[in-house]
Amino acid sequence: MEVSYNALRLHPKDNVAVALQYIGKGETVLISNFGEDLIATEEISYGHKISIQAIKENEEITKYGECMGKATEEIPLAAHVHVHNVRGLNENERADIIHHMMKT
Repeated sequence: MEVSYNALRLHPKDNVAVALQYIGKGETVLISNFGEDLIATEEISYGHKISIQAIKENEEITKYGECMGKATEEIPLAAHVHVHNVRGLNENERADIIHHMMKT
């Protein structure tokens, strides 16, 4: 039986998945490249992110296997992850990531 996914985890290190279509609050989230289904705790717009684990305040948001920002508040499992609860990296944080990448 073919599964119709409505979200995609882009990299095994990611703590978010990307919505492949609008996902309503309470809707089952079938995530490609992830081992479990979730129930959305709020609406997720097409192309936006949904947390696939609880994310603590100031914890890295990882997409494509790379840090793309930090949580500005605690983000529960299966919640909308977007500009209302994520901030971009500051110059020192970006420099730290580049330095770490060059060492590996």
